[in-house]
Amino acid sequence: MNPTDYTPIDCSLHSEYELAIMHGTRLQVSWRDAEGSLRIEVLVPVDLRTRQGEEFLAAIDHVGNEREIRLDRIMGSKCL
Repeated sequence: MNPTDYTPIDCSLHSEYELAIMHGTRLQVSWRDAEGSLRIEVLVPVDLRTRQGEEFLAAIDHVGNEREIRLDRIMGSKCL
């Protein structure tokens, strides 16, 4: 496994994402993408994934496309 700059998130926040997935709750999520640009979108979370020591939120956007957002890049989220 290659070293990564990923920083694990707090367990309580991870649990909040799990609950949103189980209930199909829409979230307004703000995050920095890989290039550092700020993104804010309403998403429906569908899964939490781990790959190469990093964790991701998989979610569906308003047009039906799936996005994967690295959890430590999420700056905030709120239920809608």
